Amino acid sequence: MRILIAPDSYKESLSASAVAIAIEAGFRQVWPHADCRRLPMADGGEGTVDAMLDAMGGRRMAVTVRDPLDRPRQAEFGLLGDGRTAVIEMASASGLGLLSEAERDPLQASSFGTGQLIRAALDTGARHLILGIGGSATNDGGCGAAQALGARFFDADGMLLEGAPITFMHRLRRIDLSGLDARLAETTLEVACDVDNPLLGAHGASSIFGPQKGATPAMVDLLEQRLTGLAERIRLDLGRDVRDLAGGGAAGGMGAGAVALLGGCLRSGIEIVSATVDLASAVQEADLVITGEGRIDGQSIHGKTPVGVARVARQYGRPVIAIAGALGDGYEAVLGAGIDAVFSTANQGLSRSQMFARAAVSVEAVAREIAATLRLGFNARR
Repeated sequence: MRILIAPDSYKESLSASAVAIAIEAGFRQVWPHADCRRLPMADGGEGTVDAMLDAMGGRRMAVTVRDPLDRPRQAEFGLLGDGRTAVIEMASASGLGLLSEAERDPLQASSFGTGQLIRAALDTGARHLILGIGGSATNDGGCGAAQALGARFFDADGMLLEGAPITFMHRLRRIDLSGLDARLAETTLEVACDVDNPLLGAHGASSIFGPQKGATPAMVDLLEQRLTGLAERIRLDLGRDVRDLAGGGAAGGMGAGAVALLGGCLRSGIEIVSATVDLASAVQEADLVITGEGRIDGQSIHGKTPVGVARVARQYGRPVIAIAGALGDGYEAVLGAGIDAVFSTANQGLSRSQMFARAAVSVEAVAREIAATLRLGFNARR
């Protein structure tokens, strides 16, 4: 049996590569001589740099940036082998994983560090940037990143507004991009997006993603008001309507901000990665595809890795099994999007921290049970 193992990472516990290794280990307990190929995937969140460097070669570049709460930290981006393409993960500079649960506060968090990463990538000579915006801690519409790249924001009296953008967005009366880094005009900025949510509304940045970033219901309402004002300002000053832009709500509105403020174009993150690693060829050579990520729920059909992998597999008639760390509300939707079966590694008797600590063991155990079940099916058929 030829098995393609193409999972995403399990946030806060396992990299995509580690997940793939654990799945292979589980299968080999049942089929020790199986032909397994590991192909770690990503959809614009954590692991995007790893997946692209594995496929294209290149090197990691380290730079000191400001984290979401304006503290210095080391972040990285990938400079691919062609020397002209840089892959940047927003999560490295402005990610939720950089903050403890007690520190999560989208009213204070800024994407400034992501802008610093973009500037550092431009400094290397790269003029094709792939910006993965999954896993952010921010809800500032990308204004922090734009500040780091020279954009300026003013109030009604012409005073420059500084600091975390959400703290001043209600006073914003003019956006000035005249000081924006001129190199962006000669750069292709592809924004790798893992969801298609709009900026505003019930399915927008604040309502859907604000709570996981620490927002209370009252804070969600405030964030929605601030981003609504920002969208109107962008329309008036820049002539762009980003309110209903598919993917504009990704990363707390970074999708919309990257398009309107930085001149980027939104693309499905899983499609960018799939094309780079030539997922289609790998699928064609396989009899079975195993994918997965940390959580599969009703949102997973909107650009997440498992469904992206399954859609490619469906084109070639290959069966797909997904292994998730947890299953959330509406996870059944993925069963109509090319995934044939879904399994969870969650153990109800363990705390969150214990499940994270045992993640690799749990993935391996579930993979072994899947392999054993498949073997039983083959034996019964014979």
